[in-house]
Amino acid sequence: MAQPLGIIGRLGSLLSSSDVAPEPPATMAGGPSAEVLIRNYEELRLGWFWTSDADGRLTYASDYIIASLGADLEFVGRPLTDLFQSGDDDDQRTLAFHLARRHKFEGVAVKIAIDGRERWWSLSGRAQHVGERFTGFIGHGTDITAERASAENSNRLAMYDPLTGLLNRRHMGQFLETALNASRTMGRSCALLQIDLDRFKQVNDSLGHPVGDALLKQVAERLQMLIGEKGKVCRIGGDEFQIAILDQDDRGYLGTLGESVIKMLSQPYSIGGTRCNIGASVGIAISPFDGDTTEVLVRNADLALYAAKGAGRGRYTFFSEHLSKEAEDRRQLEQDMLDAIPNGQIEVHYQPIVRAGTNGVALFEALIRWQHPELGNISPAVFIPIAEETKVIVQIGEWVLRRACEDAVGWPNPLKVAVNVSPIQFAHEGFVAMVAGVLAHTGINPDRVELEITEGVFLSESEDNNAKFAALKGLGVRLVLDDFGTGYSSLGYLKSAPFDKIKIDQSFIRGATAEDSRNRAIIAAIVALAGALDMETTAEGIESFDQLDLIKKLGVALAQGYLFSKAVPNDAVMHHMSGSGEWIIEPDGPAKQRAPRLAMLRKIGLIHENHRYSVLLRNISETGALIDGLIDVPLGTQFVLDLGEGQLAVATVRRCKQDQQGVEFEQKLVSDGQGGLCTRHRVSPYAIAAAGGLLGEVKGASPLIAQVPDGSFTLPTFMTKSDWT
Repeated sequence: MAQPLGIIGRLGSLLSSSDVAPEPPATMAGGPSAEVLIRNYEELRLGWFWTSDADGRLTYASDYIIASLGADLEFVGRPLTDLFQSGDDDDQRTLAFHLARRHKFEGVAVKIAIDGRERWWSLSGRAQHVGERFTGFIGHGTDITAERASAENSNRLAMYDPLTGLLNRRHMGQFLETALNASRTMGRSCALLQIDLDRFKQVNDSLGHPVGDALLKQVAERLQMLIGEKGKVCRIGGDEFQIAILDQDDRGYLGTLGESVIKMLSQPYSIGGTRCNIGASVGIAISPFDGDTTEVLVRNADLALYAAKGAGRGRYTFFSEHLSKEAEDRRQLEQDMLDAIPNGQIEVHYQPIVRAGTNGVALFEALIRWQHPELGNISPAVFIPIAEETKVIVQIGEWVLRRACEDAVGWPNPLKVAVNVSPIQFAHEGFVAMVAGVLAHTGINPDRVELEITEGVFLSESEDNNAKFAALKGLGVRLVLDDFGTGYSSLGYLKSAPFDKIKIDQSFIRGATAEDSRNRAIIAAIVALAGALDMETTAEGIESFDQLDLIKKLGVALAQGYLFSKAVPNDAVMHHMSGSGEWIIEPDGPAKQRAPRLAMLRKIGLIHENHRYSVLLRNISETGALIDGLIDVPLGTQFVLDLGEGQLAVATVRRCKQDQQGVEFEQKLVSDGQGGLCTRHRVSPYAIAAAGGLLGEVKGASPLIAQVPDGSFTLPTFMTKSDWT
C-alpha cells in the first residue's frame, strides 16, 4: 500500500491546534516552511510521525521507523493495536481505548520488540475530521526506552538493596504490611526471622570495606539458596537481614530453620584468597501471636534477636512476652556485675570429672556462681554473655583462675583443676602474662592447671594465636579443646594447636543412646581422632547409666555430669578428699536417658471439658509435665494445659498421687532457643476470641464455676487443693 501524497502537508497540522485537515503548507514569512521543519525533525530522529485511517490502520510512519522495524511498506495498513503492546499493565487507558474514543491523546506508552530488544515509545495523536466525518488520527511518537530503563532502575533502587539484590527495608515493609492485613482478615500467619551477623564488624574493620561488601553478597546468596521460594529475604542495612515466611507458625519448623540459617552462615567464607569466619544470631516473631502490625512484629523480632545475642550469640530465640522485662533486667545486671566481685557475690564451685573405668575423681572443673543479693542465684548462661559483651569477662576470668589455683593448692590430693577461658579473654593482649602471674603468685604446679578453650578462639584467625599457644605451653599448663564439634570445627587447628585433651560436648551425648542416633558414630570418630593425636577425651553431660555404658564402650577416658555430681563448693571438695585423698563417686541416676526436665513453679490454666482450673506447674519436659492442684484425678484423663501466649498442649494423666499429676503431652514440645520449651503451634488470638472465653479466664465467675458457650453454668468435675484444704 503506497503512502499517500501530500503527507508532509497533513503532518503540518501538528504545528497547529486545528482538528480539521489543513491546506497544503505555505512558506512561512522570513523562515523555513513547515515541510522543511518536519523533514529536519525526522532526519534528526528527535521523533517520528504517523497517521491512521478511520479503522485504526496505519497509513503512514516516518521512513527511519519503518526501516528500524525491519519491515517493508506492507507494514503500513496493519492495525496499530496489532503492532504495539500496552506499556503499563495497570493503566486501563490503553492505545485501543484511545483509538476507540476518537479524541486527542498524549503520552501513551507502548512497547515493541526490535531485533530481540524491547523498545518503548510514547505516542500522541489528534483525531482528524472532514466536517463531522472522522477520518483517522495524525500523530507523532518519541523513543522513551532510556527513560523507562532509568525509571525501572530507580524503582529497583527504591525497592531492592543495591549491594546484594535482596529486598530492601522499604520493600519488605510493604510485603509485611500486606501479609499482616491478610493475617487480620483471613487468619493467616506470618513468621519473621531477624538476623544479625556476629563478628562482621571485626572482618570489615580488619580486612576493609571491599571484603566486607563481598562477604555480605555471599551471605545474601546463602540465604537465598536456603529460603528459595519459601519466603522473602531482605537486607535491612549493615549486617542485618530479615526473612519473612507466609502461613508458617510451626515453631518446630522455624526453630530448625533458625538453626540452619546459623549453621549455613557460620561456614567459612573465601574472599580473594582470604578466609573469613563469622556467625549469626536469629530472633523469631510470628503474627498474629507476637504482633499484628509491622511495627510491633519487627520490634518483637528485634527483642528476640537481642535475647539470642545476650544468651551467647550463635543461637535463635523466639519472642515471648517476658523478653521486654528481660531486656530491662539485663541492663540492670550489667551495672550490678561491676560490683559482684568487690562485694563478694562471686564464688567458684568445682564439678568432679571421673575416670570412666574406676569412678575415681581425676580432676575438677572450676565453675563460676553468682549469688545476687536481691535476685538470688544468677545462671552463668545469663551473666557470662553479658560479661563477654561488656568485656568484664577479662576481670572475672582472671579472678576465677586465681581463686581456682589458690583452692587447688590446698587440696589434700594434688589433682588437676580445669578453668574455662572465654575467647574474648584469650584475645586480650595481656592474657599470657596474666596466666604467668597467677601461677607465680599461687605457686601451683603448672601441670595441674588445664585451660579449657572453645573453638571460638579460632574465629578471628589472629596471627598471634599460635604464639599464644606456644607461650602457654611454655608455662607448663595443659590445653583442652572444649565443646568440640559444636561450632566451627576444623582439623587444621587440631594439627597446629598443642591441645592435650578434647571435651566432647553434651549435645552429642544427649540422644546418643537412641537407636536411630548418629551421635554414637560421631563420638567414636572423635575418640579415634584424639587417640591418633595422643589426646585424652572427656564426655560431659553424663546423666544416665546407659550414657555411661555407651561412652565406656566407645573408649572415652573421662566422664563428667550429674550422674556423678553437680558442682560443689570448695569445702565439699576438701571434705570428700580428707583422709586418703581419694574420692570415689558411685554414679546415681536414671537407668536410661530421659527428656531433660525444667524445674519451675508457676501458675497455669488447665482446661477439662467445659471448665478451667488454676494449677501449679512444677516441672516440664518436651514429653510431659508435673502439675499440682487437683485432687485424685483418674489415670487416662485428658486435659488441655494453657501455658500462656496461645500455647495449648493436650495432655493425658499417666501418674497421680493425691494432688499431683504427671501428664504426657500428645505432641512433644520444642526448644524455644533459650534453653526452654514451647508448643510447636499456638492458638491464634482470633480463635481464642471466637471460643467465647472458654480458653481464657471467665471474668466475674466464681473459681469453681465456668461458663460454657451456650450460656449455661455447670459444676466442675474435679476439686482443687484449695477446695480440699
